[in-house]
Amino acid sequence: MNRMRIDALVAEIGSTTTKINAFSLGKEAGSPRLLAHGHGRTTVLDGDVTIGLRDALSSLATSLGVGAVEYDTMLASSSAAGGLKMTVHGLVYDMTVRAAKEAALGAGAIVKMITAGKLGDSDLDQIRRLRPNIILLAGGVDYGERATCVHNAERIASLASTGGDGLAAPILYAGNVAARDEVEGILGRAGLKVISVENVYPRIDDLNVGPARTAIQRVFEQHIVSAPGMEKIRQMVDGPIVPTPGAAMEAATLLYREMEDLMVLDVGGATTDVHSVTGGSEEINRILINPEPLSKRTVEGDLGVFVNAANVAERIGWGALSSELGFDAASVLERMVAEARPFPRSREETVFLERLTRECVLTAVSRHAGRIRHLYGPSGRMTVADGKDLTRVKWIVGTGGALTRLPAGPSILREISGGGFRDALYPRSAEVLIDKEYILAACGVLGLKFPREAVTLLRSSLGRPAGSDCAR
Repeated sequence: MNRMRIDALVAEIGSTTTKINAFSLGKEAGSPRLLAHGHGRTTVLDGDVTIGLRDALSSLATSLGVGAVEYDTMLASSSAAGGLKMTVHGLVYDMTVRAAKEAALGAGAIVKMITAGKLGDSDLDQIRRLRPNIILLAGGVDYGERATCVHNAERIASLASTGGDGLAAPILYAGNVAARDEVEGILGRAGLKVISVENVYPRIDDLNVGPARTAIQRVFEQHIVSAPGMEKIRQMVDGPIVPTPGAAMEAATLLYREMEDLMVLDVGGATTDVHSVTGGSEEINRILINPEPLSKRTVEGDLGVFVNAANVAERIGWGALSSELGFDAASVLERMVAEARPFPRSREETVFLERLTRECVLTAVSRHAGRIRHLYGPSGRMTVADGKDLTRVKWIVGTGGALTRLPAGPSILREISGGGFRDALYPRSAEVLIDKEYILAACGVLGLKFPREAVTLLRSSLGRPAGSDCAR
């Protein structure tokens, strides 16, 4: 049986499908390149995720025209355990809570609850119902206010008990360093695991989300490996298992170092993710109310083109949608849902999905971007900026099935910087790039071990090989 040796494989273990990307890293000669994809059914519920991985490897071998594949390195990202559910608790929403939220989302977590100030009984009841996988506790600049995070630690500690319903989630403390020992003692005596990192908001106007993001990703790996059926994944995978949304952020950061300010959009069946890496303009930074991190991610859980397709259609209006498209939009969706088929097979289905994708993109970017606001006081009108400044974004990158496979993907993305968004801090002039090989998240994982090769692969997929930016 003929075998083929692969330099690196990256597995993306989703909730239903496992995908494997095979890469040559150019060790012998030439540049790194994508060799092929393989697909298999995710087999978490079968009690052994490696079954799905091996099926994907078999599919990959077929794509390569060989009997079997061997590999030097296999890395992985996953969302097969449904993501990492988090609650975030801080002092002031626009300061520590906001910083903690950015750390959570940037690491690929699903933020289910956010509170500012002291936790009350109703907050504790909600935490009990949510049963988060991790709780992020922040609050106060270093050596500043400490009473709130100590109070919140005491309330969270009260959720722990010896009974089966007691809180078991680890607590990530990223608040005032002066309260760290007291917080660790309170939670530790309650039997809770505490992970302490640097403050996410150590000084006024200073965001420090990196250490918290790294810690959240480590907790994610522990969570994903302990999920049903995932315990055998270490038999095949080297290195950390990265949350798939976090992998996309890693890729965006790699590209930023090479190509400067950019944003990445991924319209999926259930959600629409927006990642941006930009420092904004000096003009806007001078009037910004609160600091923003260099890299930011927002997840719109109500915007998707399959699981949430009906919700998006209702936003547009079924009647208006059918009138605009010239056919009964509801019957098209009913047919696709009945066949459990997220991909179009007809012109009508393609046009329908493109319209939903456009709605997802424009709505998600509107929620992600900041705004110019006009405040009025005793001295008259004052102009301020609130939120993420995207005006310096040079590149808008489309990834995911909808934007990379639908014909209208590029034209939809071009609407973002097309003007007509009053007071919104949108890109003023940006070029649209499409992740043609659909490898952005995979390259984010690959970049943790092979950053130079990952950047080369990303630029090739985007049609921007090294040295081409000067021609822009």
